[in-house]
Amino acid sequence: MSESSKDAGMIQVLAERFEKQRLPRVLSIKEKVDKGGVLDEFDIEFLEQVFEDANTIKPLLDRHPEWQPLAARMVHLYKDITETALKNEGSAQ
Repeated sequence: MSESSKDAGMIQVLAERFEKQRLPRVLSIKEKVDKGGVLDEFDIEFLEQVFEDANTIKPLLDRHPEWQPLAARMVHLYKDITETALKNEGSAQ
């Protein structure tokens, strides 16, 4: 199997996981923090896993720059969530 076909398979799996699992969960977390909520243990574990996965797929993104804008938007969304959650934590204390 060529590198290109391996990459295509990996991209398909990642896109499905993103659409069905990651995006709905991250949008739910964003809604929660936008309403003044804070991250719970499960939210933090989820975000940590996402960041670990992002580091793992970086070589794939380097080989396929057409996916980099989507990845950048997601990183920005995660950054926005964590910043808002930290602000909410400060307000809750």
